[in-house]
Amino acid sequence: MTYCVAMRLNTGLVFLSDSRTNAGLDQISTFRKMTVYEQPGDRVMVLLSAGNLAITQAVKQLLATESIEGPEGAVTIWNAKTMFDCARIVGSAIRKVHARDAEALKKHGIDFNANLIFGGQIKGETMRLFNVYAAGNFVEAGLDGVCYFQIGESKYGKPVIDRVVTPNTPLQEAAKCALISMDSTLKSNLSVGLPLDLLVYQADSLKVDRLVHIDESNSYFRMIRSSWGQRLRQVFDSIPDPSWDGSSDDHALASGQQPQAMNPLTRIHAPEG
Repeated sequence: MTYCVAMRLNTGLVFLSDSRTNAGLDQISTFRKMTVYEQPGDRVMVLLSAGNLAITQAVKQLLATESIEGPEGAVTIWNAKTMFDCARIVGSAIRKVHARDAEALKKHGIDFNANLIFGGQIKGETMRLFNVYAAGNFVEAGLDGVCYFQIGESKYGKPVIDRVVTPNTPLQEAAKCALISMDSTLKSNLSVGLPLDLLVYQADSLKVDRLVHIDESNSYFRMIRSSWGQRLRQVFDSIPDPSWDGSSDDHALASGQQPQAMNPLTRIHAPEG
């Protein structure tokens, strides 16, 4: 299993991935889930992967050479004029791997499981971010107010992103939130683990200059891991406990009163004697 998150902000993009894969409690391996495709000054593209490792690795290998037909001939991720076309090429690579391997996997009782996040910027176009599914189809962030995607073990790290990140969030704050989201996932799920890869892309820079490999020795992430839980506990302790007798109107739990829209709760008492 894995956890990856990517954010599309007004000022740039943030990508974060873990590296743990496991086929059982005693078979834990490390593989990088982030792949960077870069042509400095022209385009920067980042792929995050979750799902069956053999499938996602096959897609990544194909992606560097995969093409689709365009009005002027073959279109690859290296000559495409839009990120939308690049996302189509990612989908085409997934479908090609599916056509080759899905039937054989099915005979062994294995589902064709792959989920990818793909984003970046091509010169002359704005930044774009896509979530690409196992069928090769995809959705784009930012069209309906959603500015981030998660794949893998997403539920543990989602609440903090929902409360903090908007398209207007500065890049540094978004990167910090992504790391806290990852820490929450590491705390609650053993199938996600260090080391991490963090890439922060500044809009219109068309180059990668903030790419960090984070392991147990990284002092900033160690600080997050030690302080985030402590700060949560401090906030928790600062919230008043509920009052069950209605003595405090501000924090009472409306003793025994039922909302008008609800039927009274059925309470069954044990028979006397």
